[in-house]
Amino acid sequence: MSRAELDKSPADVAAMFDGVAPRYDRTNSVLSMGLDRGWRKVVADTVHLRLGETALDLAAGTGTSSAAIAARGGHVVACDFSLGMLLEGRRTRLQTTFVAGDALNLPFADKAFDAVSISFGLRNLNDVDAGLAEMLRVTKPGGRLVICEFSHPAVAPFRAIYMNYLMRALPAIATKVSSNPDAYVYLAESIRAWPTQNALSHRILSAGWQQVKYRNLTGGIVAVHKAVRPPD
Repeated sequence: MSRAELDKSPADVAAMFDGVAPRYDRTNSVLSMGLDRGWRKVVADTVHLRLGETALDLAAGTGTSSAAIAARGGHVVACDFSLGMLLEGRRTRLQTTFVAGDALNLPFADKAFDAVSISFGLRNLNDVDAGLAEMLRVTKPGGRLVICEFSHPAVAPFRAIYMNYLMRALPAIATKVSSNPDAYVYLAESIRAWPTQNALSHRILSAGWQQVKYRNLTGGIVAVHKAVRPPD
């Protein structure tokens, strides 16, 4: 089994997620103490896909976030560059459209989607700014972007407790429930190195998006950012 480093080599990240695919959804539920279901609901509500609309769900993995978004209406394309994750998703979610693709070079036409979402995947791109620009390219004018990502608790005492859990308890728990515990060492390190909510907002704006807002979930452990592609 492999793990990625913080240089986020695409081949290493893909191989790492291939290795965790069989137990990925169960492991996430255990490590988040079941909070992941509520986070997915907030993402789906924020995307607010309507009948007749099409959304792109990037870094979709096995399609759990894609299924939650599609349940609100419309059609969702689940895209990921880990073939192991896609195969696992196709095995369990037969009604979802799965497409292999690189978030930095998406295999879709300009202005193809009414909405683009990415949950817990932006952090894994080796060029976040290029990824945000590529998402802008495939979104229709007036279309929306929703990013759900691990972030930084706003209250200092809670932040200290969370970081202790992240760096010590999470890898230990992953040893018992994951098919690749080392991958969750990378997970903890990448979360700790990720920018704050405000810093990410500025990067989204710099990529050409407008009306950037964010909402903290679970005290800031997770943040959901929303933005809009400006009209042509």
